[in-house]
Amino acid sequence: MAADVSTLAPQAATPSQDDSLGIDRAFAIQMARMPLLAVLWVVAAIVAHQVWAAVAPIGLNAGALIVICFGMILAAAIDGIAYKVPNWVTLPLILSGWMLGACHDLGLGVDTGTGGFGRAILATFVGYALLLPILFIGGVGAGDVKMQMGFGAWVGAYFGTGATTAAAGYDFALGDLRVVCWSLAFGVLVGGVCGLIMMLIRRKWGANAHMYREIWRDLRLIAAGKVDEASKRANERRSIWDKLPYGIPLCIGFLLYLGYVLVLKA
Repeated sequence: MAADVSTLAPQAATPSQDDSLGIDRAFAIQMARMPLLAVLWVVAAIVAHQVWAAVAPIGLNAGALIVICFGMILAAAIDGIAYKVPNWVTLPLILSGWMLGACHDLGLGVDTGTGGFGRAILATFVGYALLLPILFIGGVGAGDVKMQMGFGAWVGAYFGTGATTAAAGYDFALGDLRVVCWSLAFGVLVGGVCGLIMMLIRRKWGANAHMYREIWRDLRLIAAGKVDEASKRANERRSIWDKLPYGIPLCIGFLLYLGYVLVLKA
């Protein structure tokens, strides 16, 4: 009897069934690591607080602020090199600020500030809202916004409403929101100085004047509720922009304002 050719021929490999449900595995693994990295930032804040208490037991303990300043410097350095602030830096900073606030609310003995979870959340989204118009016109990237949100989360957990520190003689009567707003204002000023230096070096006066007029029109469109149109116009100009890694001015603004509050006004 002749052999059945169909049984002797090599069978075509059947493609393995895609069970990913449309989820990028690498991205999912990266996101799963974020809580662990956040816990490490919380531990760093606790350790910094204890070290500060041992070295300078009198006065305000700014150990946690040292840690968040290190996080901002790390984010700014990466932004200066890669023109991008990665999620593995920004997202754990946001989560860890919320964790610190929750620890304060639950009385877990984590003495790293006076703000609770609610203040950390509020300061996070105030930071987000302040940069949102600039994000729409492409003046900052999403990583810069998340960097600002991480700073806000820690500021909310550390300063809270400011009532405790004000009673102790420190000028934090407006608390976390004041620190977030003024730090961003300092960052915008630093960014303006950096932009001016770039203009002086490159001497593209006409192009720069045109760019500023277009940015002003975009802001007017956003104020009129035409966000999509403003964003589209900004994206069309992206190829001719002189890039400025805005994480650097933001970081310098954070450091300058915190130094002003903690050193000059304490």
